[in-house]
Amino acid sequence: MIQSETLELLEWSRLCQHLSTFAATKLGAIAARSIAIPSSQLESENLLAQTKEIYELENRLDNGISFEGVQDFGDSLERAELKGILAGEELLAIATTLAGVRNLRRLIDNHPDLEILNELVSDLRTYPELEKEIHRCIDERGQVTDRASEKLGDIRNSLRQNRSQITRKLQNIIQVKGNALQETIITQRGDRFVIPVKAPQKDAIPGIVHDTSTSGATLYVEPNSVVPMGNQLRQLLRREQVEEEAIRRKLSEQVAEVKLDLEKLLAVATTLDLATAKARYSFWLKANPPRFINSTEENITLRELRHPLLVWQQQHEEGHQVVPVDLVINPYIRVVTITGPNTGGKTVTLKTLGFATLMAKIGLFVPAREPVELPWFDQILADIGDEQSLEQSLSTFSGHIRRISRILDSISNNKEKGQGDEETRGQGDEVSHCVAERSRRGDVLPAKLREVPSVVASGATLRETRGQGDEELEEDENISPPLPLSPSPTPSSLVLLDEVGAGTDPVEGSALAIALLRYLAEHSMLTIATTHFGELKALKYEDERFENASVEFDEATLSPTYRLLWGIPGRSNALAIASRLGLKADVVEKAKDEMGGATDEVNQVIAGLEAQRRRQEEKAAQAQDLLQQAERFYKEVSAKAKDLEEREKSLRASQEIAVQQAIASAKGEIAAVIKRLQQGKPTAQDAKKATDNINKLADRFIPKTAPKQKAGFMPKVGERIRIPRLGQTAEVLTAPDGDGEFNVRFGIMKMTVKLEDVESLSGEKAQSQAKAKPAAKPAAPPKPTENTPLIRTSRNTVDLRGRRVADSELILDKAISEAHRAIWIIHGHGTGKLRQGVHAFLKQHPRISNYEAAPQNDGGTGVTIAYIKQ
Repeated sequence: MIQSETLELLEWSRLCQHLSTFAATKLGAIAARSIAIPSSQLESENLLAQTKEIYELENRLDNGISFEGVQDFGDSLERAELKGILAGEELLAIATTLAGVRNLRRLIDNHPDLEILNELVSDLRTYPELEKEIHRCIDERGQVTDRASEKLGDIRNSLRQNRSQITRKLQNIIQVKGNALQETIITQRGDRFVIPVKAPQKDAIPGIVHDTSTSGATLYVEPNSVVPMGNQLRQLLRREQVEEEAIRRKLSEQVAEVKLDLEKLLAVATTLDLATAKARYSFWLKANPPRFINSTEENITLRELRHPLLVWQQQHEEGHQVVPVDLVINPYIRVVTITGPNTGGKTVTLKTLGFATLMAKIGLFVPAREPVELPWFDQILADIGDEQSLEQSLSTFSGHIRRISRILDSISNNKEKGQGDEETRGQGDEVSHCVAERSRRGDVLPAKLREVPSVVASGATLRETRGQGDEELEEDENISPPLPLSPSPTPSSLVLLDEVGAGTDPVEGSALAIALLRYLAEHSMLTIATTHFGELKALKYEDERFENASVEFDEATLSPTYRLLWGIPGRSNALAIASRLGLKADVVEKAKDEMGGATDEVNQVIAGLEAQRRRQEEKAAQAQDLLQQAERFYKEVSAKAKDLEEREKSLRASQEIAVQQAIASAKGEIAAVIKRLQQGKPTAQDAKKATDNINKLADRFIPKTAPKQKAGFMPKVGERIRIPRLGQTAEVLTAPDGDGEFNVRFGIMKMTVKLEDVESLSGEKAQSQAKAKPAAKPAAPPKPTENTPLIRTSRNTVDLRGRRVADSELILDKAISEAHRAIWIIHGHGTGKLRQGVHAFLKQHPRISNYEAAPQNDGGTGVTIAYIKQ
């Protein structure tokens, strides 16, 4: 009972509400809002493992985990089990959920390293045949389809025919008796077709009046000639309804047969959604996974710990900046007393630690800097705030004592229970001991010990989530209660006390607080208490299990900084604040005299310690700045070195490009000289001299290519080869003959090539075959590229049919820039405008030497062949 009070004091329900906003399904949101605290460390570690694996899976996926189609159909399962007939929408919800969970299982199966999640979904049955049958019988609107049964299809065909007959009959009446109608329309009242008749003209169309307008001027009449057809329509509708119910009943019976598997499927889907919500909430909080430690050997480490509710308030409600606190507690410390001024953050520190322990227990990450290390507490017990009650005649002090009494009773009861568990374990409960040991090591647990979800592991069931009892679920799902195991030899409690001993005489309150904290040091793992009593500060120097901490106060601004200082007790600032706020100096001085000089000396000592701590923190901050500056300089130097390397590569590339451009320019000049030679103007000697010069430039600047591999390659049938002079790869169709010739195919073209004209894909030259007759003539040297026959391929063909001239010019210009000898331009016949535009563009293009229509067997005047200048 006291633990539920603690959750209320910490405002735990607000965090659960925030968590629920990250859930993707209705059941997941409900489970998040009513999440229970696990009763064993094993359960918490299992929940943490789920959150970690979901977190990892979300990071691997581009769009995250999808719960599309997953719905809550728990109530439908209950009704189906009681022989109820499910509605089409309910059946459709079951089908979409089956598909959604199947997709989730398939997604998890694709990541076999996520062992906890794979174990969770390994036994799921998603019944694709049931899903398929539901979709066959129920459409997207939840209506029964015509194909659900042959009988239903016949009934609906009769319905359509009947409605068509009624409509035709009424149309004839409207044409004949149009003057008697208010409007020439056909409408319905119930399942009867009627027409609107003017009230004074009701005798013109005899029939049954099914309704009247508000003014009474219009009567909705079913003509007598239509009544028999209307009666037949009603009978058909009834037959349709009966057949639809029969189909839905059959589907409902199929659902009831697999109720247990569907409940388990729904529970696993809820568990996955809840774990996903935890992972997404943890990511939003920038939290880190906690590790449960042995409190007797390791430090509690929570650095830069932030209150999750304050983070939410800052992000969503424009709250103040959250000031983190550092909690590093040695394993031998049992009681920490926090002192300092009011509104300094003492109570927030208590609540933040309480939230951190609870978040770790339910499988959430903790909003603190790594590493996050804390014990697993059996109980988190708190006395925070004022329990004053006029109705119960409770003062502030009485309220505190009542709650503290319940805390002590709870600790005693839990200790007795832990001793009983230890005795049982000592009598031979080896399974429990094994599970605890494997949990401590972080091993993967057997399926039966982790079976169905966090819904079970958190102490809540699926029906509890929907607000129903849990006895039926234990019968239906055969789920065993969670094992009450703990790796700690004795139960452990975290006690949070706010203003311990306050509300009564200071002397008696101080004595009571000292006695209480000493008792808790003996019986509780950790107690954090805030106080204003100076006597409690001295406990640290009497008992090594006690530690002091204080919240910092800025005397210059008379305001708290909300920072937690360890090892230094808080000093009284009441007189300093009073003096700065304008209280008369003589009153302040008399107060100091009343306090005595010892107190003033203690405050001076504490002030000196605080000053020394500030100097150390400043030096540490300076050292950290120097380290960051050194790291920044290192990054800058590395970046500059990399930049220089990139600039060197760029310079080399630009130089090579410049050389290539110079050579290309020189070759262009040679081509111009040769062209003029052909026209008869320059001399051949000039052309030869220019050719020699350009060859010297090429030898000087063009980088030498790697030598080809030695000849020795022999093409085989089915092998792919390269034909360098055509720039094509081809497939060998026949073996080389005695003359070294063989057939190849590339694309749809077949041709005969010689061994010396081909090479392997790796660059090996073909092996020349020995001639059978030594007197045979040597093979003629290969013809130059310019004399190679033009072959039309997909690479040198441009199809412009259906395009505008302006768009075609852009495509054509790109194709010409990439072409080598000629291109085939398909423009079709049409109106001739596209052909004229293409010819006009080719005529003015600098790379086109001439163009002509293609041969008749290659497209004729619908295709133009353009030749590229060489």
